[in-house]
Amino acid sequence: MNEFPRTAVGGVSVSRLIVGTNWFLGYSHTSAAKDRFIKDYQTAQKMADVMEVFFSRGVDTVMGPASEKLFEAIKIAEDRTGRGALRVITPGFNVLPGGEPRSQPQRVLDYCRDNHAVFCFPHQSVTDCILDRLHRVIRGMDEYSAMIRQRGMIPGLSTHAPEAVVIADESGADVESYIQPYNSAGFLMQLEADWVMRIIHNARKPVMTIKPLAAGAILPPVGLAFVWNTIRDQDMVTIGTTTPDEAKECVDLSLTLLGRRLPAHELQKTRSKKSVEPGAGG
Repeated sequence: MNEFPRTAVGGVSVSRLIVGTNWFLGYSHTSAAKDRFIKDYQTAQKMADVMEVFFSRGVDTVMGPASEKLFEAIKIAEDRTGRGALRVITPGFNVLPGGEPRSQPQRVLDYCRDNHAVFCFPHQSVTDCILDRLHRVIRGMDEYSAMIRQRGMIPGLSTHAPEAVVIADESGADVESYIQPYNSAGFLMQLEADWVMRIIHNARKPVMTIKPLAAGAILPPVGLAFVWNTIRDQDMVTIGTTTPDEAKECVDLSLTLLGRRLPAHELQKTRSKKSVEPGAGG
């Protein structure tokens, strides 16, 4: 079976498709009820079932928060497949002094290191707090990056603010990649899709795009066709799935689209589509 195409971030080879984890950990961007459903449904074993499909196809990069449940699931999938996962961990921590002791940057970054994070990208909740649009700097980013490198991890930043990418490039911030929402609906994007498209194309480092299906609002063939055909060869797409079948479908669709072919996936059936099936009038 073909291995998924790869790129490099900070000198490390990563799969261009990245396993997202919102649909493992209960961040539906839909409703509190949907969040609860995901959390109740997803056990570490079920999450590992999904990751096993990705790992077996060469999609060995996983993005998510510093979560014990996620780390357990990754270990199960690694043991089943014999393939080590590349962890892109997006921790949140205190930006101001004081606060919850467990959320001090040093303790959080130690936890990421101890759980084998290869990449450590402070979450949007950190990055966008320290983004200074007036002076066009990301305050303290290099200090956090130094702490990340001291622990043997590769630094980057996660943002929902498109100008964070531009300002990081302008200021020479010590990061190796950016996490940026990107989809055809403009979901969780602060600028129009064509503006974000241009920012991604001009970025000095590879970009890990997220939210390609706008939390389920866009059909997979449509959302994936948009992102794969408008990012660069060095950029990546992060996608969350709930079941092994969804994971397989996303890998197959992505390979088809990267090969510039029209997807021939199985269509979902409803009674209202009966009239457009071949031979319906016979």
